[in-house]
Amino acid sequence: MHKIVILLLLFSSGLQRHSAQALEDLDDRILIVYLSRTNNTKAVAEIIQKQVGGDLVALELEDPYPEDYSAIVKQVAKENETGFLPPLKTRVDLEKYDIIFLGFPTWGMRLPPPLKSFLNGNDLSGKTLIPFNTHGGYGVGSCFRTIKELCPESEILKGFSIRGGSERDGIHLAIQGNRIKVVAKEVDKWLTELAVLHPKNKK
Repeated sequence: MHKIVILLLLFSSGLQRHSAQALEDLDDRILIVYLSRTNNTKAVAEIIQKQVGGDLVALELEDPYPEDYSAIVKQVAKENETGFLPPLKTRVDLEKYDIIFLGFPTWGMRLPPPLKSFLNGNDLSGKTLIPFNTHGGYGVGSCFRTIKELCPESEILKGFSIRGGSERDGIHLAIQGNRIKVVAKEVDKWLTELAVLHPKNKK
């Protein structure tokens, strides 16, 4: 697949200062940060990176969640109830990035607490945020809305959501094998909606 250069974002996010020459190096200003427990969101993140370039960073906690599914469900429910934001081990210097893809699974129909930690712990004012999501069959829930609420000074573009695994049902990594190609086509359609292909890549 052709690499997508996100030209439209340069205008929608107020990045007109980039010259035509700088467009060639736009991938240096793209960050793809994601949270993934069963590697489905990771798979989508890797597909996106193949399309747009950029740096790929996985969010890790200082104190990792338990492996047991029931235990993590209880812990996350308590964190959502109390508003606790789990400290992140991952540190990213966001200064050089203009465009940030945010990847995460739906947990209890909500944005996972580690994503809230990332959004609350970083100044994302003036950044263009592009959310993408995997879920177990019940959709994105309130995740996209929560990102908008937490990042009022950011430009937030249309998100992407696709079914991944269902850990509750014992289905872990679902985006693999032939399904990778199916998901890649959906990601390509989404990115094309958000972007203008570089003239040399247009068919």
